[in-house]
Amino acid sequence: MQSLDLHNILEQTFLIALKLSAPALLTALVVGLIISFLQAITQINESTLAFVPKILAIGAAMIFASSFISENLLSFTRFLFDQLILVGAT
Repeated sequence: MQSLDLHNILEQTFLIALKLSAPALLTALVVGLIISFLQAITQINESTLAFVPKILAIGAAMIFASSFISENLLSFTRFLFDQLILVGAT
């Protein structure tokens, strides 16, 4: 395996990790900002108040993004198997 091939596989691995974590992380960020804004307006300083809405929103985001996640994982798996076949051919 060439170092260029390994670099390409590592680059794709990091990109797929970023793509797959983005829906959950962005949802948590948005919900956290909204809850923080509401807490600042109402002056309720309860730190556990944001936990349940974040968990529910992340769960909903993962359900909505499941087809996107599975499509990306399947594509990445095919890419890895193609790379494995290329290594076996040399």
